[in-house]
Amino acid sequence: MFVSIRDEVVMTTGFDSLHEALSYFDLRAVEMVVGKDYSVRSFQPTPDKPKLFLNSDADVETLGKQIKGSGITITGFLIHNDFNAPDMGKELDWVTRIVEVAEKLHVNAIRIDAIMGGGDSIPVEKREEMTTAAIKTVLERTPRSRVVLGIENHGLQGNDPVFLNAIIQRVKSRRLGMTLDVGNFYWSGKPISEVYRILEQLAPFAKHTHIKNINYPADMRDKQRPLGYEYSKYVCSIPEGDLDMKLIVGFLKKAKYSQDLCIEDESLGKFEIPVRRQHVKDAINLLRQAIG
Repeated sequence: MFVSIRDEVVMTTGFDSLHEALSYFDLRAVEMVVGKDYSVRSFQPTPDKPKLFLNSDADVETLGKQIKGSGITITGFLIHNDFNAPDMGKELDWVTRIVEVAEKLHVNAIRIDAIMGGGDSIPVEKREEMTTAAIKTVLERTPRSRVVLGIENHGLQGNDPVFLNAIIQRVKSRRLGMTLDVGNFYWSGKPISEVYRILEQLAPFAKHTHIKNINYPADMRDKQRPLGYEYSKYVCSIPEGDLDMKLIVGFLKKAKYSQDLCIEDESLGKFEIPVRRQHVKDAINLLRQAIG
């Protein structure tokens, strides 16, 4: 295991380029968000070209050269897919292209979403069928790829372990698992003891991770809370939260997970730049100690 960080997170710490930010924190791994227009941040942005576009073979080649020159590994592409999009053909073409680019650039994982447009009005079994069909289509289109897909436990339905297990069992592919967000089950209102139980249960399905933390009042930590209860108030730096990262990393070690622990500190916006930087440094140190 090793430590990485989301590009959107590290760029909140006040640097002009992704390469500069990662160098400052002595990190060699990053997860990059991909826009619906196929855009990603350039490692070497210029005023006229701050982004690269993964639907352009020339830009993919440029990104590959930037990666090689910087010594950075892209551990995952984060996409906000919608498997109930109005134009599913276009949606599946987009996801498929990202997988193909990931294979070319040796990116291990694609973070995918369990959330879908209009999902609240769709029965759970139908959602399972739709999500399964979409994932199978992408996998079938990329049969020789080694790139894995990790469903993030995100939102109401995505934080239901029964739903997540159902998708994984329906697809039955070594290339499908989870982007295990260790904070989101806690965000969803589950008592902390149940969060640990779920994380240990799902650790064998982890293909990628997101690491965040929350600090609730002591009398609320092991009680059921409403979904997302006062998250903006209680979200905190990774070392200051209730979740025991050493224990959670232990679950991943036991499951033989060997990929990145990706920092996704959503509290940074509360603080000035120097404090943000210190919180990221503290998180890196904590996670490296937990890895051992």
